[in-house]
Amino acid sequence: MTAEKSVNAPARVRSVPTRAAGLAVAIVLLVLAVAASITIGSRQIPLDVIAQTLFGGARQSNDAIVLLDSRLPRTCIAIVAGLALGVAGALTQAVTRNPLADPGILGVTSGSAFAVAIAVGVLGITTVQGYLWFAFGGALLATMVVYVIGSIGREGASPVRLTLTGVALGAVLSGIVSAMLLADPEGFAAMQAWESGSLEGRGWDGFVPVLPFVAVGCVLAFLISRSLNAISLGDDLASSLGARVRLTRTLAIVAVSLLAGGATAIAGPIAFVGLMVPHVARWMVGPDQRWIVAYSIVLGPILLLVADVVGRVVLRPGELPAGIVTACIGAPVLIALVRRQKAFGL
Repeated sequence: MTAEKSVNAPARVRSVPTRAAGLAVAIVLLVLAVAASITIGSRQIPLDVIAQTLFGGARQSNDAIVLLDSRLPRTCIAIVAGLALGVAGALTQAVTRNPLADPGILGVTSGSAFAVAIAVGVLGITTVQGYLWFAFGGALLATMVVYVIGSIGREGASPVRLTLTGVALGAVLSGIVSAMLLADPEGFAAMQAWESGSLEGRGWDGFVPVLPFVAVGCVLAFLISRSLNAISLGDDLASSLGARVRLTRTLAIVAVSLLAGGATAIAGPIAFVGLMVPHVARWMVGPDQRWIVAYSIVLGPILLLVADVVGRVVLRPGELPAGIVTACIGAPVLIALVRRQKAFGL
């Protein structure tokens, strides 16, 4: 099987009732993952205590305090970060027409890491709440720079130009961050937890500010999903079908910036979610971007919640960051998907 055949192979197309049934099953799995995230950890919280706490019962017990101050915000952050990375990955692969693309290829991760390094190393900001906005702003700025540079010239922002610009900018920023870390490892100790993609210690103060940006990104993703179906046929054919290629691509870049920037800011650079989830969705529903986005909204949180729960139990009493678990889960799953030729059709 050659790489070219893998990329061009058509994805499986399923009937609408089958897609809807699959989405319903995925939602059930998401509910189970949320329940596991709330109950499982270094401190087991009984279901009756959770129900009493959530529905107005006594909130002064240790279990209730752990639930309200730690488990719930951590679970909500995993849900929002997972869906944001999943949808951002689907948009990135659609707009670049590259099956191996993820939000990082547009400079999101490297832009966030560079901004956090500046905040920690230059400004002396060491709290998550302090460098949250630097991570978000760095992701937005880097993605915009990639799009502006990739749009220079008469041909505009083609998938190849965006990919090459993103890879080049990401390499430069990553190199600068690595040099800063090597020069002063103790000074950047506060950045290590964020870089590992750990959800431990995250609270509502980090979750609430990025929620509106992720919501706007999801709305944009749904609005342009039909046009992305046309763009997948090629720019010329998409234009002949009435799709506004440049506007759609611009809105897609904005949506990726909001989604991946918000997720990276609150959870750190978590690998494989944005790459793997769209492939799984495409394998389940076919090439229709509307269904891929809908499935990514559900599958992304499932993956990140399961990774976070697994990270809590494999190294007790310590924890393994969710970003490391997603890499361990994602590698074999992605290999399995690669072997299924149809999963790569865009």
